[in-house]
Amino acid sequence: MKKTILITGASQGIGRAVAEKLAHPDAQIVITYAGNAGKAGQAVRALEQQGARAVALPFNLHERTGARTLFDQVEAQLGKVDVLVSNAFGQAIFKPLAFVEEEEYDQSFASVKGTFLLLREAAQRVSDNGSIIVLSSGATSMPGAGSGLYAGSKAAIEQFAFSLAKELGSRKINVNVVAPGVTETEGLVAPKEMIDQLVAMTPFGRLGKPEDVANAIALLAGPAGRWINMQKIGVNGGIL
Repeated sequence: MKKTILITGASQGIGRAVAEKLAHPDAQIVITYAGNAGKAGQAVRALEQQGARAVALPFNLHERTGARTLFDQVEAQLGKVDVLVSNAFGQAIFKPLAFVEEEEYDQSFASVKGTFLLLREAAQRVSDNGSIIVLSSGATSMPGAGSGLYAGSKAAIEQFAFSLAKELGSRKINVNVVAPGVTETEGLVAPKEMIDQLVAMTPFGRLGKPEDVANAIALLAGPAGRWINMQKIGVNGGIL
């Protein structure tokens, strides 16, 4: 039976790279998009060219019933969800804490709540022997000036994932966190000074690529990663 893989926020960037890495004739790939149906359609066509069955569904992380509706739609069309890659998160906000507005705090933690609701649904509906991979950030391990709000919100979802790993072990579902370093995507919004500093601190001396992150996720979602559980894997070129 084909494996069904659900990847949120996958019309571009890291999410799309993950989808393309996991696409093959024995896979059913579901990607979600927040607003750009055109890009999602392009991604579906690219996945179909690799032999996978591909579906694009709209998904608003901030809608209270969005996660439940998403799983309902996937199960109605494809029967099940074997792998969830929780990638969608919303806009990253980088500002000194002294200048963070309450509305910005609420915006950032609305994404935390949305991820919580997605993972709560996944805990009940991902197939036994499946996988859940949560995208976080290297900022949770090495927070810097201006990144406290972002790092704090990502740290919260890491703890959701680690708790799930304990709770779902009896069903042989492995749950892991992938924490990219600074990665060259359309959504990279960190200030140039911060990016330059991070690149200078990385032994390889370059930004990460979406494909670098996708390679790690492919390991965790595949048979070679079955014994990897409750881990946070930094995909960052060695930045410390």
